[in-house]
This record gives sequence, C-alpha cells and structure tokens, in this order.
Amino acid sequence: MNLRLLQYRDPAAVTIGLGQLRRQGLTPRGVIFIALDPRGETHIAVLEDFEEVTKIRVGDKLSLQPPWAGRFYYFDSIHRLPPGGVLWNGDRRLSQPGSASEVACGLADWIKGNGAKNVFLGCAPHQPGAWHAKDDRNPAVALHDRGFVDVVTTATGLLARRIGEPMLYHQPYATLIARSPLEGWAPVFESPLGNILLLERRVLGNRLVLTCERGLVEVEVGGLPKIQETAKVELASGFGVVGRVDGGAFAVTCGTKEPWGLADVQPALLVGARGDTLRDLALSLSKPSP
Repeated sequence: MNLRLLQYRDPAAVTIGLGQLRRQGLTPRGVIFIALDPRGETHIAVLEDFEEVTKIRVGDKLSLQPPWAGRFYYFDSIHRLPPGGVLWNGDRRLSQPGSASEVACGLADWIKGNGAKNVFLGCAPHQPGAWHAKDDRNPAVALHDRGFVDVVTTATGLLARRIGEPMLYHQPYATLIARSPLEGWAPVFESPLGNILLLERRVLGNRLVLTCERGLVEVEVGGLPKIQETAKVELASGFGVVGRVDGGAFAVTCGTKEPWGLADVQPALLVGARGDTLRDLALSLSKPSP
C-alpha cells in the first residue's frame, strides 16, 4: 500500500491542505497516520491513490508500519461527539508541542465536512493519552490526568479504562457537557482477568474486546450502562485486540505488559476468523497451522 506523506507547519495549514485534498477525493478512510513533531508541525500520511479508499478497512490501517522515524507523537483516533465537542486518543506527549488541540479540532471539522463522525489511525508505540475539548476556543482537558485512557465512543456515551484498574468506566453524553469531562465516570464492568491494559478502538456490533493482564474479555455494550460479558480467553502473553473488520478478521497486536498498559505495541496483524466474535477468534487461534 503506497502512502503520500504530507507536512504542515501549523494547524491553519492543515485545514487548508486537507480541504484541497478533499476536493481531490480524499475521505477520512484514506487518512492513515497523523503525528506531531517536537516543533508542533503536523505530519499526515494518506493513501497515494484516492480511488483505493473504498478498499481500505480499519484493520488494514492498524496493520501498517508508521512511516516516520524519530520523535513523532501519534494520534490514535479523533471523534466528533453527538452533544458537541471533540475527543481524541493518542500519545500522551501530544500536548508538548502545543498544537494538538487545534489540529484535533481542525480534523474534526474536516471529517464533519465528509459526513463522518470519527477517523481511526494506525498503531504506534506510546504511553496512552486522551483529551476532550468543547471546541478550538476552549482548552483541552486531559482525561488521563484522572487515569482515563483508550476512550471509546458508543451510541449513548463514552467508555474508558482506568490505568491500573480492572474496571471499565462509562460517561453518558447527557452529563459530558453539563459537567467537567473529568467527572461523572461510573464503573460499569469489572474484568475477571485482571487489570484492563487496552481497549479495542471501536464498538462493532455492540461488542467490545478488552485486553487484560491474563487474557481477553468480550463484552456486550448495547444496553449501557448495563454491560454483559459474552466471552473470555485466557492468555499469558502480551497479545491484544485493537480492532475488528466486518466479515470476520481481527486486528491483533503484541506488546509488553506494564502497569499502565501494553508497551512497545507493534503494528497489528489481521487474523482471519469465521465470525467477528471473540469465540471465533479463539477457535481460529487454536487451530493448528497447515
């Protein structure tokens, strides 16, 4: 898969540049990586051939090697929220260059122009961070200051893990804007396999896979705030699920288990399965290689 590497000096240039690319046919699906360098300049990797956009899936993005070497601070995902505001996940150091909030809000406006709600990006190793901003005129709030990371959007609110805990937390959209985004989080599920180290990046079919200290747990989130465990697989390694593809493939990664999560996360591999549930993945992994 060929990528075109773009560089923008400031957030205003990002907005102008992406606007030009949209007129050429670029959509959020074709944006593969977004990162900041220590100077605050924005680097974006997009598909070279915009006509190939319809063929790429979230899992394909997660399996690609980051294109830049050196000190780059990667975004994992950027979301426009139903009640307003922007949420983004990524490298905790994104705040250091000072332009992350403007870039994230600018990207949120850009994906809105494409009729999309979010953009998911490739995997890169970093300590997790998560931020929420009402808009580009208000300072971003670092959710990880309270330990909340890997934030996932659902139909009714946000889900997040809290560093060093086995609990999954929920924040309804109804309270997100009325209160500080640091408040109102309530535990809704406790992992039976130890502390939660990583969350799958999106809910698919009302299911979400949690990567935990001793394996994987799949939960049903369609009835939030009630959550039901649907499957679990005990594993000793630093194996994690970062995404799924419609039709039965899992994007799986490996990393080193640390108290705060998985360190040195690798680009994902797509593992085929007959279905897209955790039981299907477990059956696929248990089959001997031909």
